[in-house]
Amino acid sequence: MLLDNLALFLRIVEKGGMAAAGRELGLSPATVSERLAALEAYYGTRLLTRTTRAISVTEEGRLLVDGARRLLAEAGELESRVRLGAETISGPIRLSAPEDLGRWRIVPLVDDFLAAHKDVTIDLNLTDGYVDLVGQGIDLAVRHGTLADSSLRSKPMGENRRLVCAAPAYLHAHGAPQHPDELAMHDCIVMRFGQNIDREWPFRVDGQPYAVSVGGRRIANDGGLVRQWCKQGFGIARKSERDVEEDLASGALVEILRDYSAGGTGLQIVYPQGNIQPRRVRLLIDHLASAFG
Repeated sequence: MLLDNLALFLRIVEKGGMAAAGRELGLSPATVSERLAALEAYYGTRLLTRTTRAISVTEEGRLLVDGARRLLAEAGELESRVRLGAETISGPIRLSAPEDLGRWRIVPLVDDFLAAHKDVTIDLNLTDGYVDLVGQGIDLAVRHGTLADSSLRSKPMGENRRLVCAAPAYLHAHGAPQHPDELAMHDCIVMRFGQNIDREWPFRVDGQPYAVSVGGRRIANDGGLVRQWCKQGFGIARKSERDVEEDLASGALVEILRDYSAGGTGLQIVYPQGNIQPRRVRLLIDHLASAFG
């Protein structure tokens, strides 16, 4: 029963409320309250501070979140090995990835993984915004750029060059910029990452870092939509080479300002720190890293 109550506690934290957690698990509000009270009585401390509108995790609760995830992972791993044997992989994996890269490159790899491991389930979150892995109970995420969160670990997936591109129709109608400064005269399609809008595009001029401010009529938080708009000739976009390599090969998009490219950014798998990861998660991490590497 302790493990069940720990799982309920984690779901409350992930969902941000007792009612939402109860609905997902099929439990009445009274049952959720009783089981949370039992967990707090077991540990002899308050784990959540509750108001009529929200909950917040106490210091003791935050400590339990990390420990509970490790304990439940170990318990799940042990049950799989005892019930099904050491070679059987089973259980859920929660994965986050950028929308465009995830849809066209990650999903096929996930499909292959699921075909090979029939007892594994995947909960996939495709988003170009920030994801709190620990707070939302995500097992692993694919991310661009360098690792900024010291509470996470990472596994490299290779370089991922960023480039500026446009459709032939747009370039025919408006001409191709010959210098980054000329982007100010063009309609640029801009990405939004959470609350941040990617209006500063980095380049290298005479071997030195050089940033220009861009603008346009279209802003989106969906990399796939930015790519679609760009292919339709609505403007110039800054994309990852992995996202548009097929479009470049087919001629649907054309790279511009290549001589001023700012180079690549790392692509990596990130996951919460901890001594224990379920074998299914470790295998998926290796599967993704191997395919991209």
